Amino acid sequence: MSSTPTKTRFAPDRGLTTRMVSTMFLIGLLYVVFVGALIVLLRGAWPIVVVIAGGLFILQFWFSGRIAAFSMGAKEVSPEQFPELHGVVDRLCALADMPKPKVCVAETDVPNAFATGRNQKNAVVCATTGLLRRLETDELEGVLAHELSHVAHKDVAVMTIAGFLGVMAGFITRIGIEMGFWGGFGGRDDDDDRNEGLVLLVVILFSVVVYAISFLLTRMLSRYRELSADRSAALLTGRPSALASALTKVTGAMGAIPTQDLRQAEPFNAFYFAPAFKARETASNLLSTHPSLEQRLEQLGRISAQLGRG
Repeated sequence: MSSTPTKTRFAPDRGLTTRMVSTMFLIGLLYVVFVGALIVLLRGAWPIVVVIAGGLFILQFWFSGRIAAFSMGAKEVSPEQFPELHGVVDRLCALADMPKPKVCVAETDVPNAFATGRNQKNAVVCATTGLLRRLETDELEGVLAHELSHVAHKDVAVMTIAGFLGVMAGFITRIGIEMGFWGGFGGRDDDDDRNEGLVLLVVILFSVVVYAISFLLTRMLSRYRELSADRSAALLTGRPSALASALTKVTGAMGAIPTQDLRQAEPFNAFYFAPAFKARETASNLLSTHPSLEQRLEQLGRISAQLGRG
């Protein structure tokens, strides 16, 4: 095993790095402006803003992966319980020269996989029983290589941080609307009530705008990182056609999954190998966490041609 575990043999992606840096810069700038505006508008309430902002960031960065894995029903499994799954992960980690993550399985017929963890040492890779039942070994290898690529490229940490501003803006908007900004403005004269009501309205509108901008930026980055993970997985395994076959199977199988099960999985689409919805329910590409199946298959086809194999 390499003495520098943060380096792997997954193909570097300068485009992904550039987009990550650009998105983080724009979201960071937006975050500074957002918090600064709240401090100015709320005046005496600025300590509350700072505490909430800092607390939400810490919770999002340190615990979002664990919360997501728990919410999706991921349970760590041993090599004796799932020898094929562990064997695939072992081969890929040796091939990529990266530490082996925790290996988990989620008991659901929704065919999918995901990876969480802010770095390689804290990584978890999970496959659902529905995925394991449907895929051949080479197809499973392609899917898990895709997920390990997310870990190697630090996608999970970047997307967690990138999504934080939207979470914060949405939280403040909801608090402002439902609670009149921590208790309302009672006990003051009409002028004070009107002024503070106007401040509240400005804060809510500003929060909505910030949420919308951060949402679109993170969705754009999410779609590109999925294409990047497909590319890295195809190059690492040398079998882009196996990954394409897995994509086709998983996407097609979604149509047979009960709608209720898909709705339960849908909040975690950003983590998944493929989004959990039926084809007819696919949202606009601008709002999607993943590129279209056609885009992903087209890219894998180009890689197959470059490699000179299927």
